[in-house]
Amino acid sequence: MAHNVYDTLVERGLIAQCTNAEEVRKLLEEEQVTFYVGFDPTADSLHVGHFLGLMVMSHLQKAGHRPICLVGGGTGTVGDPSGRTDMRKMLTDEDIEYNCNQFKKQMARFIDFSEGKGIMVNNGDWLRKLNYIELLRDIGPHFSVNRMLTAECYKNRMEKGLTFLEFNYMIMQSYDFLELHRRYGLKMELGGDDQWSNIIGGVELTRRKTGDTVYGLTFTLLTKSDGKKMGKTAGGALWLDAEKTSPYDFYQYWRNVDDADVEKCLAMLTFLPMDEVRRLGALKDAAINEAKTVLAYEVTKMVHGEEEANKAKAAAEAVFGGAGSSENMPTIEAGAEAVGSKVLDILVANKVFASKGEGRRLIQQNGVSLNDVKLSDPDYVLTEADFTDGEAIVKKGKKKFYRLVK
Repeated sequence: MAHNVYDTLVERGLIAQCTNAEEVRKLLEEEQVTFYVGFDPTADSLHVGHFLGLMVMSHLQKAGHRPICLVGGGTGTVGDPSGRTDMRKMLTDEDIEYNCNQFKKQMARFIDFSEGKGIMVNNGDWLRKLNYIELLRDIGPHFSVNRMLTAECYKNRMEKGLTFLEFNYMIMQSYDFLELHRRYGLKMELGGDDQWSNIIGGVELTRRKTGDTVYGLTFTLLTKSDGKKMGKTAGGALWLDAEKTSPYDFYQYWRNVDDADVEKCLAMLTFLPMDEVRRLGALKDAAINEAKTVLAYEVTKMVHGEEEANKAKAAAEAVFGGAGSSENMPTIEAGAEAVGSKVLDILVANKVFASKGEGRRLIQQNGVSLNDVKLSDPDYVLTEADFTDGEAIVKKGKKKFYRLVK
C-alpha cells in the first residue's frame, strides 16, 4: 500500500504540530488538497530556513496535492514579529517586487509551477486594497486581544515594546488564509513552528467566516543538536542564491555538520529513502564522513543543480582527500608580484580577512595554513617554493580554503 504523505512527513521528522492529525491524514489520503506556505520577501534570496518549507511542499506536491507559494507583497510591508526581538526594516515596493521575482526563480527548482500544478500568488494583490474600516468591522470582532497577547510570536517583543503595526501581522496573515480559501478552495496552511499562533488565527477566522473545516500544520524548525538554529554561518545566513553563498561554501556547510545532526538532516533535507538515511546515520567515527559527503552532495544538487554539486564535491575532495581538483575553490588572483609579497597583505586585499588585525590574530592562534603547513609568522613573505604549478592553497580556520594563483 502506498505510503500516506502525512506518514512520510512524520517519519522524516518534519511535522511539529497539527490542528487535527487524524483528520489531516485522512484528508491527504482521500482528496487533492490545496495548501499554502507564505514567504515574506525580506531579502533578495531564500535561505536554509525556507528550504525546509520547500521540501515539505515538494513532498506534498509529489503526492498529488496542490501547493500555493504565497509571497508577502502585502505582509512584507509590515514585517513579522515572530521569533524576533527587534522590528524589521521597512521595504520599498520596488524591493518587494524584486525580491518576490528572485524567490520564484529559486522555488522553481522544488515546486512545479506548470499549468494546474503549483501556484504563486502575492498577498499584496488583496491586502493593499483593503479598506481599513471595512476590515475592522469584518475581521476585528473575530480576534481576542487577550488571546493575541499570549501568542508566542508577541511575547519576545512585549519586553522591548510591540508596535501596533506588528500587532496587525497576525490579522493580515489570517486574512490571507480566508482569501485563499475563497479564491482557490484552500484547505490547509503550513509554516515553521514559530508560525503556529498566526496559522491558528487563519484556521479559526476561516471557520468562523465560512463555516468550512480547514487545517493548520507546522514543520519542525531546523536546529542543531545544541538547540541553535541551523543555517547560520559566521558570514550570516546560508543563502540559496549562488551569488550570496557560493555552491562550494554551501556544500562545505553540510559537509561539516556535527555528527549528531547528520541523520536528521538527511531525513529532512533530502529525498533519500529512509532505509538509506538510517544506514548512513548509523555510521560511526571516520565512516560518518561518507554520510556527510552524501548529505552535502544531495542538498547542493537540489539547490544548485548537479553540475555545481559535482564541482563542489571535487573541490572539497581536493582539499580533504588530496584527490580531485582544486579549481572549484574560491580563487584569489595574486598576480606575478605575489612572490615577495606578504601573504597577509594579499588575504586582506581579497577580503579573506576584514582587517590586518583580524588576520594577525588568527595566524598567531595557528588558525591559518599555507599548503597544509601552519603559518606562525604574520609577516610571512611568499616565495617561489610556495607555488606548485602556479598555485598555493591557503586554509583559514578549519573549513575555509582558498586557491592563490600567481
